[in-house]
Amino acid sequence: MSAKASLNHRRTHNLLLISRLLSLRDAASPFTLILDSLAQSARPLVREYIQRATKVQNCKIVYVSFSSFSPPSEISQLITARRKPIPQLQKEIQAALSNSPRTLLILDSLNPLSSSAPLALSSFLSSLLSPTTTLLGIYHIDIPLSLPAEGTTSSYPDSAPDPLTLLRYFATTLLTVHSITHLLAEKRAKDRSLPPPQFGLDEGIEGVLVGLGSNAPEGFVVEMEYRRKSGRGVGEWFYVPLKPLGGLSSVLPGKTEEEKIILLEDHPEWRVSEQVERRKEDETESEDEGPRSTFELGLTEKQRRKREEVVLPYFDAQREGGVGGGGKILFTPDREIDDFDDEEDEI
Repeated sequence: MSAKASLNHRRTHNLLLISRLLSLRDAASPFTLILDSLAQSARPLVREYIQRATKVQNCKIVYVSFSSFSPPSEISQLITARRKPIPQLQKEIQAALSNSPRTLLILDSLNPLSSSAPLALSSFLSSLLSPTTTLLGIYHIDIPLSLPAEGTTSSYPDSAPDPLTLLRYFATTLLTVHSITHLLAEKRAKDRSLPPPQFGLDEGIEGVLVGLGSNAPEGFVVEMEYRRKSGRGVGEWFYVPLKPLGGLSSVLPGKTEEEKIILLEDHPEWRVSEQVERRKEDETESEDEGPRSTFELGLTEKQRRKREEVVLPYFDAQREGGVGGGGKILFTPDREIDDFDDEEDEI
């Protein structure tokens, strides 16, 4: 398969996969974990899930709010989870999930549960899964876990995995959102062999929390890691435009409407960056062929034949007795220059 055909196959396959995940088709992912940060919020991606779920027939959207002050208006039911014990919260969620053929369950923040009840996190999430329920959980990676108060002992054992590690292992699909502005800036710096710029908390500047270009209004990037039932993972980077992107959309097989999501490498500015990097690779390959000079450093075919015809003195020494042949000196006199003396030692 040619490189172009392989790219087209990967593009079609992965675009169909992300479309299945967002549209809740075929129960492709029972538990999807979204990782966001101050640089890029998960709200646009959650809004994309909700908009597509409203088009699914008899699909109920249950929104569990731990920290949201203004939940989306398109949801079917809102459950406030703030300061509620886990058993009570479980009963309310399970009651909302009953008598519904299909349900999209959204947990707006898993950080409070990861801090207050890390040991009960896996059992709590497992109790919410069912063949008719798609669970969507959001974890903010910039929020540190709360530590136990000084002088108290933590009930969380040292040998237990970190809550985020447990969530990554438990999820069937992992979606990490990135800022398109920051990724393009890092790509341009890489093309010029410069250190990548730092944004937000990574800048290490006191008082700086959010970097310039965060939560760009034109769109965002989704890094997908999808785990198949066989255990094999599928990874891909997508660009989700929030505004029209010059007609860069495609009609996927089996669909009548256009899919606005594209591969990150198909983004216009990313393509320009890829062309710059490809030219640099071509220049590097040409430099590896050898140093360039105004004159020829090699030998022509005629010069190579002349060099092979030259008989060096040590060849005669080898024929006369080889190594240890008595230390004879071989000398060929010149008739015009050399003056012979009979008293000289025999040569």
